[in-house]
Amino acid sequence: MYEIRVEHEFAAAHALSISGAREPVHGHNWRVTAVIAGAALDDDGLLADFHTIEHALHETCAPFHNANLNERAPFDRVNPTAELVAKHIADTLADQLDDALAPHARVHSVAITEAPRCRAIYTRPAPPEARP
Repeated sequence: MYEIRVEHEFAAAHALSISGAREPVHGHNWRVTAVIAGAALDDDGLLADFHTIEHALHETCAPFHNANLNERAPFDRVNPTAELVAKHIADTLADQLDDALAPHARVHSVAITEAPRCRAIYTRPAPPEARP
């Protein structure tokens, strides 16, 4: 199995609701790591082009940069936890990239670090044809 990892960072604020109590709005420098994985390389010996992944990751994160996540879709309706931010970015990247990456690779996971030593990872389910 091959993996490539592409990282991006954006600054954003959020306020979580935890057990019914809303915490104060506060900011983070959100570090995003997207993992593209696959069992085979293309005819050029690549799993995927880094620049393509970088561009898609930048575009996916751009609406959140210097924003309050609670005011941006989908987090205006969903608690903007690191876990749900990771899932949203992973699913959005997959919508943008998986057809272009197929059949060699796919968006495997996204990790979000919102503070040093605090990381949430969302791993996308394997497609039905890849399951045993």
